[in-house]
Amino acid sequence: MANIKSAKKRIKVIETKTMRNKMVKSELKTVIKKLEAAIAAGDKAAAEAQLKVCTSKISKAATKGIVHKNTASRKISRLSAAVNKMA
Repeated sequence: MANIKSAKKRIKVIETKTMRNKMVKSELKTVIKKLEAAIAAGDKAAAEAQLKVCTSKISKAATKGIVHKNTASRKISRLSAAVNKMA
């Protein structure tokens, strides 16, 4: 356990950031699952609407450094390709 005041503060800050990152990652997974469900159901209109939401959330997560920018780009690309393949 930390004894120094600044080290104690760092522990608190890290816990806060970890919780935020977990929340964002969880939300990303949920949004992606909804998109994949729409694709599986064959509902192109819903899939396109959900793709817009997914793209936004993934890009924001990459901007904040929660996911790597290349990972974000790859996910967006694959999801977009899946939606485009529907038609």
